[in-house]
Amino acid sequence: MQGETGNRAENAPLPLIEEAHRVAPQDARELSKLFFERLGTLEEGSAERTYARTTLIEMNLSLVHYVAGRFRNRGNGQLEDIVQVGTVGLIKAIDRFDASRGFEFVSFAVPCILGEIKRHFRDTSWAVHVPRRLQELRHRITASQERLSSVLGREPTVKELAADLEVSEEQALEAIMAANGYAAGSIDTPHGSCDDGETHKGGRSLADVMGAPDPAIETFEHLHALAPLLAGLGERERRIIEMRFGQELTQAEIGTALGLSQMHVSRLLSRTLAQLRRGLLTHG
Repeated sequence: MQGETGNRAENAPLPLIEEAHRVAPQDARELSKLFFERLGTLEEGSAERTYARTTLIEMNLSLVHYVAGRFRNRGNGQLEDIVQVGTVGLIKAIDRFDASRGFEFVSFAVPCILGEIKRHFRDTSWAVHVPRRLQELRHRITASQERLSSVLGREPTVKELAADLEVSEEQALEAIMAANGYAAGSIDTPHGSCDDGETHKGGRSLADVMGAPDPAIETFEHLHALAPLLAGLGERERRIIEMRFGQELTQAEIGTALGLSQMHVSRLLSRTLAQLRRGLLTHG
């Protein structure tokens, strides 16, 4: 008798819900349970299954708007675009959700929606193309910087970041440099603002106040290209190069850290850079 009752419940038509997107969130939760129970019993491609799936999507769109609202002020794209991406996450959550496991759909769907939106920002928010591995490493470095800063009471060095993340110093430095591609601004942007937040009329642009090219940048580019030759340096020479160009310490600061005179550091640095230049010409 009970089996017959259960079969009749399974075979009963789903309630017809017009304007499912207007269903209150609390009602949507209860109705979603019913629709998910039936969704797994319906034949793939059938009209009833299509109706059940579509209604589940529309009833739970409030979850997408809730999550998307957290990104309202990110400044990357319109809110409508974020909602569209979040809806993709909702659809994936509906297709993957297993009601038999006893979990609430909301607790399963929100992380799926959030992950889809975060993936969208990660893939589209960079002003210049940066390899995915560097994008992902940048996020890890940001978290590591915050964690180490609280422990050390200062900004961590490249070496400390690399050790914390178990990557090479070169990889850590590459990710830090790649972070410059996260956002871009026009050099014609007005420079400075009034006390009330308004930009000075007739003021100088950012291009007007930009400094001259730094010769150290060219040196850094050479060092970056010389990664294999850097690996062949002695430990002290590699450390001096890392402290000078990675940590941006002065020669005096390097000498204090290594117990050397500034003059000695200067000679070692000049000799090492000359060796690297010769290596670059030889391999060129």
